[in-house]
Amino acid sequence: MKNGESRMICDSEGKAEYFNKDFDWEELRAEVESNPSFHYHFLPFQSSFSQSHSSETDVDAWKQFHTRHSSGKFFKERRYLLKEFPELLHCGPNSKLLEIGCGNGSTVLPILRANKYVVIYACDCSNETLERAKEIISATKVVSYIHRIHTFCCDLSTDVFPNWLAYNPCQDVRADKGLHFTNSYSSEDCDTCVGGVDFVTLIFTLSAVPLERMPRSIKECFTVLKPGGMVLFRDYGLYDMTMLRFEPQKRVGFREYMRSDGTRSYFFCLDTVRNLFVGAGFTELELDYCCVKSVNRRKGKSMRRVWVHGKFQKPT
Repeated sequence: MKNGESRMICDSEGKAEYFNKDFDWEELRAEVESNPSFHYHFLPFQSSFSQSHSSETDVDAWKQFHTRHSSGKFFKERRYLLKEFPELLHCGPNSKLLEIGCGNGSTVLPILRANKYVVIYACDCSNETLERAKEIISATKVVSYIHRIHTFCCDLSTDVFPNWLAYNPCQDVRADKGLHFTNSYSSEDCDTCVGGVDFVTLIFTLSAVPLERMPRSIKECFTVLKPGGMVLFRDYGLYDMTMLRFEPQKRVGFREYMRSDGTRSYFFCLDTVRNLFVGAGFTELELDYCCVKSVNRRKGKSMRRVWVHGKFQKPT
């Protein structure tokens, strides 16, 4: 299984059954914390790495990552998210979704397939990656998909979202009066506001943001949501297999690691996620660990994956 996949098995009738509790997280925690070989993961960490490591360096690393995997084969469509977040299936006409860190479109494409009503605004820190996402979606040759997705470049760790995306009550009035939006978006197009979105998806994106920048990033999500709107969150959880594989020299912060290709990853506990979202003004609806066993059949190894699942709502 690829990073971020949950276990879906088809029954005798071909219906997908979803599994996300293959083992107990507390038991995994006890096992890991009692293993001396993992002790370095829990040591205090003091470093000026994050301050000296610029956002431009992070963006360049992710650009190179997506270039290496430009064939689209590295990521599979994340269809399991429709089981995790059924709200994406049942939202009505004119519903708007902001997908942050869209990559090559592995999240937005299954949503477009499953819901003919939703309009998606997708951003990424790399224009090249956005072009590749549009190519993949265009290759489906479904015209309605192309018309329902609009892309723009934005780095969640440092940028603010453009004015036309932010929620503002006066924008709703403008829409009610029949003023139309264009399909060309830029920060200067303040008269073509969409008036906020109904959903924000943060799928394996926040973990790539330096920890000290996360509160500001979550607050940005708050500003673009309509009252009652939701953030749908999924990211790497504490004691995930990939965390335990990092060598000591790959630590760049507490629970924060740098891969050999320069991309970073943070591993979340529930309290960290809760504090980030509640601190930004959100109400917690759901928050839990997804614990999935996947098997590498070629190597005959069982792998324990841990992700954090969350839903957070902007108060009405």
